[in-house]
Amino acid sequence: MLEFRLMDHGREQKIMNDFGEKLKKIRTERKISLRTLGDIADMDFGNINEIENGKINPSLTTIVSLAEALGIQPSDFFNHHK
Repeated sequence: MLEFRLMDHGREQKIMNDFGEKLKKIRTERKISLRTLGDIADMDFGNINEIENGKINPSLTTIVSLAEALGIQPSDFFNHHK
């Protein structure tokens, strides 16, 4: 039987912040603007900005869309080696 535990808000916020920072790092390393990434991923660039700033918790499908638009694997967002 699966057991579910709720994540505390502080941990959830840290994960969202870490994800957003990684997204922004990858995007800027590739010299892709928010607007261009939005066009490629078929997303509103304002939402991408909020994800980068840890204000939106992206869905799994959003993570996959962003990864595809950046030409990476979704798991690359979660690689903690810097």
